[in-house]
Amino acid sequence: MASGAAAKAADCPREGALGTSRILDVSAATTPRVGLKSFPQTPPLEDHEVVLTFDDGPSPPTTRLVLAALAHECVRATFFLIGKSASEHPELVRRIAAEGHTVGHHTWSHRSLMRIRPDEAVTEIDRGIAADEAALHGVATTIPTTPFFRFPGFESTPAALDLLQSRGIVVFGADLWASDWNPMTPKQELKLVTDRLRIAGKGILLFHDSKARTAAMLPAFLRYLKDNRYRVVHLVPAVPAGGRAGIP
Repeated sequence: MASGAAAKAADCPREGALGTSRILDVSAATTPRVGLKSFPQTPPLEDHEVVLTFDDGPSPPTTRLVLAALAHECVRATFFLIGKSASEHPELVRRIAAEGHTVGHHTWSHRSLMRIRPDEAVTEIDRGIAADEAALHGVATTIPTTPFFRFPGFESTPAALDLLQSRGIVVFGADLWASDWNPMTPKQELKLVTDRLRIAGKGILLFHDSKARTAAMLPAFLRYLKDNRYRVVHLVPAVPAGGRAGIP
């Protein structure tokens, strides 16, 4: 993590919005794995700084609602996309990127990589990246523009972790989550995640933009962040000297 590369985010045109506090570069060379729920390291966030991440999209219409809520508050997030869904909704993938969010990768079909053969796991990773890249840029490649990856269910294997590290791809866990895979109301989800955030004080948060309860809850959560003086940090890939993100 190159703290010296941190930059202030662009000013928000809507007065009174939460906004994005700063941008922080993430380098696989220094922090190949982040998120304290799974790994020893996490980004060097200050107290009351949060990183917003969303898994399992794109999923119309819920992803559109999530994007609208983020845009209203001038907040940028990271979306870990399922390749199959990206291939079905390429226009939404391009919208995510066009609105300034980071596009990461979440396999082709969200299978647990712990429960399939190693060669199948590699195919899930590569096919997912290729589908996301094709949706974004029209060219299917296994070299990701943004070398960020999250395992479905955080179910990693040593072989897959080694593979991703060898390719210069940062593996994301999380520091806390909304547990939005469980049945609950938006109000219940809001209380759960704000209670957890009060205890943690900062960190990478995990949501799912495929969940209607999360899309409904998000505007209130962003207001909570603003009212309680939390600041949003946007993570982007560090660019290697003489290269581009995605190439070690």
